Amino acid sequence: MSIDLTLDRIERLYHLIPPYTRPTIHIAGTNGKGSVSALTSSILTAAGLSVGRFNSPHLITIYDCIYVNNQEVSPQTYHEARDDVEGVAHDNSIEISSFEMLVLTALLIFERAKVDIVVMEVGMGGRLDATNVIPDEVVMISALTAVDLDHQAFLGDTVAAITKEKASIARRGKPFVMGPQKHSQVAEVARMVVQEAGGDFLSAPSALQMPSEDPRRPEFYSQFQPPSPCPIELNMPCFQDPFNALLPLHGSHQLENVGLSAFIISVAVDYPSCSPLGLRDRVTPEVVVRGIANVSWPGRLSFHPIPKNLHDPSSPQALVLADGAHNPASSTTLSRYLMDYCNSLAAPNATSTITYILSLSHSPPKTPLQTLSPLLPPSLPSNSKVRVAVLRFTSPEGMPWVKSVLPSVLYSVVQSLCPKAELWKGDDDRTDNLPAALQWATSFSDPNLVVVAGSLYLVADFYRILRGLDSVIL
Repeated sequence: MSIDLTLDRIERLYHLIPPYTRPTIHIAGTNGKGSVSALTSSILTAAGLSVGRFNSPHLITIYDCIYVNNQEVSPQTYHEARDDVEGVAHDNSIEISSFEMLVLTALLIFERAKVDIVVMEVGMGGRLDATNVIPDEVVMISALTAVDLDHQAFLGDTVAAITKEKASIARRGKPFVMGPQKHSQVAEVARMVVQEAGGDFLSAPSALQMPSEDPRRPEFYSQFQPPSPCPIELNMPCFQDPFNALLPLHGSHQLENVGLSAFIISVAVDYPSCSPLGLRDRVTPEVVVRGIANVSWPGRLSFHPIPKNLHDPSSPQALVLADGAHNPASSTTLSRYLMDYCNSLAAPNATSTITYILSLSHSPPKTPLQTLSPLLPPSLPSNSKVRVAVLRFTSPEGMPWVKSVLPSVLYSVVQSLCPKAELWKGDDDRTDNLPAALQWATSFSDPNLVVVAGSLYLVADFYRILRGLDSVIL
């Protein structure tokens, strides 16, 4: 079944399975909603709550969409719940999409686990997204991360139209928290939608970046290496004074995400409709600091050492930065991060190389040129080199409509954007070229950062390789 945004099918089936009663924080947005859900659930876990978390798409396997108490759901637990939902669907002749089945499976797992709270990420849009089947009474807080152009074929051609779809997860009498936005019309449209729904519109500020206390000096860096956690200051309304924390997620955009997450937690502590959660005595600044420090969100500006020879784990290591940037806005974020990162590490007169390994989803009207233009050519020190590999990713399980842009098409786009780059092209008819691309990317002797980007599905392929190497996610 291809994408057909409607709640008609899932609502029929939802009312035939055990009712979902878990208190829920529902998060929509174009970029950042995964990071915000990971941060929010990590803080709630640090507060001693039993927490369920739902994210999509999956990264490595379908099981990593569903977490209970910081643990990926087991195959047995997943299939027991899914089989029960499928059985009800079959008995009542209800045909639903794979994503709708995944959502109902997650709801049933969370209900059976009797978690204290669920942090649920919207799949696409909001108003007609399958996650919006959850009843009004269980939603404690709705939230909106950064909104930008993406999935226009389903959500509308303008930021305003997309905002309207995403903000429509607002619930009557419940708080709706909007994070910092690049486009001014997002706040205008979101406020109108929330008011029409009878919700309470609130705006969250960014966290503040503090001066780094890292004693290392940039000129002492002889090669690329992962950066230290970022010192930040948070000012949460539920506490009298601001306080400092260390944020392990990289990129200046994460200041907005952690600011939104902290504000969500503050609302959960103070807002009258959230009082059944009983968080006033559980959440302290120390808890928030610990929760932020413990967060993990792979595939978003994540650094990983890998052996240059994938068949010899003892061979010299290369550093890979994996990021799921897949639209112009997230590509811009990645480009800015690379510029800041490389400039901060560059020793005088040093020569370094960025090697991109790129794959994109075919997702019109978004074009490869639009997605790659912010990345190529990169804004790097003048003595830097650029190499680019293009290839296909493995089709994600249960999502047959997701297709790669052919490497031959990407090759032409990259050539036009970055004619001086050294290029490598995978086969148009193969999806298993990533090991060969990594081997090429790490074969050079100069200081080299390998950047795997363009699609979370390509990043997933990379993590499958890591898993095979028994590497540790940094």
